[in-house]
Amino acid sequence: MYPGAHPAGRTALVMAGSGRSTTYGELEERSTRLAHFLRESGLSRGDTVALLTDNSIHAYEVYWAAVRSGLYLTAVNRHLTAAEVAYIVADSKAKALVVSAALDEPAGRLVDALPDVGTRLAYGGPVDGYGDYESALAVSSPVPPAEQPRGGDMLYSSGTTGRPKGIRAPLRDVDVSEGDNHLTPLTRSLYGFGPDTVYLSPAPFYHAAPLRFGASVHAVGGTLVMMEHFDPEDALRAIERHRVTHSQWVPTMFVRMLKLPESARRHDLSSHRVAIHAAAPCPVDVKRAMIDWWGPILHEYYAATEGIGMTVIDSETWLEKPGSVGRAVLGTVHVCADDGAQLPPGEVGTIYFERDERPFEYHGDPDKTRSAQHPLHPNWTTTGDLGYLDEDGFLHLTDRKAFMIISGGVNIYPQETENVLALHPSIADVAVIGVPDEEMGEAVRAVVQPAPGAEPGPGLERELIEHVRSRLAHYKAPRAVDFVDSLPRTPTGKLVKGELMRRCR
Repeated sequence: MYPGAHPAGRTALVMAGSGRSTTYGELEERSTRLAHFLRESGLSRGDTVALLTDNSIHAYEVYWAAVRSGLYLTAVNRHLTAAEVAYIVADSKAKALVVSAALDEPAGRLVDALPDVGTRLAYGGPVDGYGDYESALAVSSPVPPAEQPRGGDMLYSSGTTGRPKGIRAPLRDVDVSEGDNHLTPLTRSLYGFGPDTVYLSPAPFYHAAPLRFGASVHAVGGTLVMMEHFDPEDALRAIERHRVTHSQWVPTMFVRMLKLPESARRHDLSSHRVAIHAAAPCPVDVKRAMIDWWGPILHEYYAATEGIGMTVIDSETWLEKPGSVGRAVLGTVHVCADDGAQLPPGEVGTIYFERDERPFEYHGDPDKTRSAQHPLHPNWTTTGDLGYLDEDGFLHLTDRKAFMIISGGVNIYPQETENVLALHPSIADVAVIGVPDEEMGEAVRAVVQPAPGAEPGPGLERELIEHVRSRLAHYKAPRAVDFVDSLPRTPTGKLVKGELMRRCR
């Protein structure tokens, strides 16, 4: 469904901080006007419009304009440098670029770097080299065109190794009024999304889950509450103020909320029925603590921007299978050795999802696309994560293949050690990596941001190492601890471990 399918006066989106909101009627009209403008600027089905924005109501106007025009929307990470943004916009072959005036510094530098982008608009204020967004809408028709082929998104991988690549799924031959994205039916059946849903999104719009789940809220006629940026207590306030029914998080957000003082946790969360989380493995102790606090409303899923498949697990099942990310609801899971052979339950290998057809390609990179395919089954694809299936078919993650540590010939999964350290009272943030070692090949090292009041030094280093040794085999404990002011994380809280490893090697 699309905005025009819902009552015009219903609230479609509200900003949690400012309180600014838009109705479905306004979202329908403004996205229609922008769709006309883009068509009249020469964009046609299969073309790309790029968007560089902060969290803003306008972001979903651009999204729905693209989707109702048969276009791909490439939402670009607003924290990238101008050169990195220019690479993505050029690589996506975008014919139009829409920017927020809040990001005028990088946006202004893109004008000369992207001479082939013929259509440029800025909203929220003037930006040199860009047309005025409101003026463009004012001269365009509010009447939906007769043909509205459904478009989609083309988002870019994080670029853990090398430059990021666009993830491009084929467009379906359906009208926007007829087809939803693949996620919407799942949000209805799994989480009860519907017209009464009030969904809190605390993460940046440009990431796959916030963008796609927000679009699914609009598809079913619910209300999307978007935070300008995540703050742990502000998130709790937003649940109380807006009577939020559904939300989505990443594990680091849970950690930050759990570390709030008791006085900051006292908000009315009684409306909150479903708390979804994903994006990174959640430490068992963290998830238990959240279930103890919020009740059995946590729902975890494992998926990827590439859309290769999806597993899910609810709180009750997780308490029986702690650490699992559930069973597949999209695709079939296979765990395979390096030669492609399927592994028996309990053995760690590369996680593949089998689909009826290959779900995506990496734009302009057939070699990378092939590397994501199983050597014998092209319709089995992977993003490089490692894990195992238990005897009941539940998937357990261990780590990404690129981050596995091989020390003395033994495989060590850093996530396991990070999970043990996550809630230690002297730690604000932690990462575990492998560093070169002459004797063992690689050695385990923890990189720690101390909590306020914690004194970094040899004493705390010994305490943390012994803490791990008391819970895990000694070879999984760090040999050394580095103390830093902060760790490199995305605004969603995802650790940029590749950057950290480059710093420490």
